[in-house]
Amino acid sequence: MLQTVFIRENREKVIQALAKRNFDASSLVDEVIALDEKRRATQVELDTVLSESNKLSKDIGELMKAGEKAKAALIKEKTVQFKEKSKELSDALNTVSEELTNVLYKLPNTPADIVPAGKTPEENLEVEREGDIPVLFEGALPHWELAKKYDIIDFELGVKIAGAGFPVYKGKGARLQRALIAYFLDKNTEAGYKEYQVPHLVNEASGYGTGQLPDKEGQMYHVGIDDLYLIPTAEVPVTNLFRDVIIEEKDLPVLCTAYTPCFRREAGSYGAHVRGLNRLHQFDKVEIVRVERPENSYAALDGMVEHVKTILQELKLPYRILRLCGGDMGFAAALTYDFEVFSTAQDRWLEISSVSNFETFQSTRLKLRFRDKEGKNQLAHTLNGSSLALPRVLAGILENYQMEDGIVIPEVLRPYTGFDIIN
Repeated sequence: MLQTVFIRENREKVIQALAKRNFDASSLVDEVIALDEKRRATQVELDTVLSESNKLSKDIGELMKAGEKAKAALIKEKTVQFKEKSKELSDALNTVSEELTNVLYKLPNTPADIVPAGKTPEENLEVEREGDIPVLFEGALPHWELAKKYDIIDFELGVKIAGAGFPVYKGKGARLQRALIAYFLDKNTEAGYKEYQVPHLVNEASGYGTGQLPDKEGQMYHVGIDDLYLIPTAEVPVTNLFRDVIIEEKDLPVLCTAYTPCFRREAGSYGAHVRGLNRLHQFDKVEIVRVERPENSYAALDGMVEHVKTILQELKLPYRILRLCGGDMGFAAALTYDFEVFSTAQDRWLEISSVSNFETFQSTRLKLRFRDKEGKNQLAHTLNGSSLALPRVLAGILENYQMEDGIVIPEVLRPYTGFDIIN
């Protein structure tokens, strides 16, 4: 969430920055400023009334000590009026503060200066590409056909149990899935990330804390009777571990990793581009989350990008890195790098990771602060990244490693799978 004081003092800057997202913020920004003025004026009036009421209370005490009960009684009548007025102003202050917060929730984060302006994924900026795209044999298959041929993923059985987008992994397919999870977690913990196991459902406050609510409400599964949400990513519960927390500066940075299943409604998704593992309602992902000092967060982001690169290099998958344009970034991000793996069988790039810096956008909502050396509390910066999302990584492995007589397992995964080939 953007800070009110920043909006008030940088109106034009905020509007211009959000225009990079193809987001016209002028009316919302003006509404924020107007509500903030009303809130501050109400606060001043309330403070004045409370101050006057306190003064009268002291006067009553002095009059009672002096035995002037009649005068004290007259002043008591005024204090009753002040109490009624303060209650009225307090209610008004709560109302306008709530209205202000609700408007602030509608504003996305301002993009970093290096974010390119743009509306569509086609306007993202490619910043790096590595790895040779393999040349497959004639008759090579997309992963959904390979899954059926080798009986490792059953999409139809998933439809029977839950519906489209809920695959069933079988045999060596399930073992490979488990191997990827263990490998990703090991890579992350070796890099200094502390592993967590977290709830797969979160409350509304957690969704608002990381910015999924109210922006992505329609994409989240909601358990109405308990008012809980199935998590769309481990970012939500992991980052909320630090909601309403003050971290000592000496304890920064905080590095976390977690494996969770993820649940997304993906409403409106259909067509050939979402076949097989390309887009699912339930999928597995290993996430990394960092809490950083503001001055260190962009160096930390670069470090996270390098970390994901090492994983893809070990898997020997061809990849590219994109700096997302304003219109393609997530609601809460200030800067995002997407990793894409090339699927030779589908002849297209598949997104497999997003690594983002949120600056203070999430920490403002979360009230996540650190205490500096002078004892002052400051907002921390939060970052997160996929390390990695499994479905499209698995799709890339199945398609790019296929041979006429089976699917070869990447060498780095063989200690985890216990086999070298799927045939």
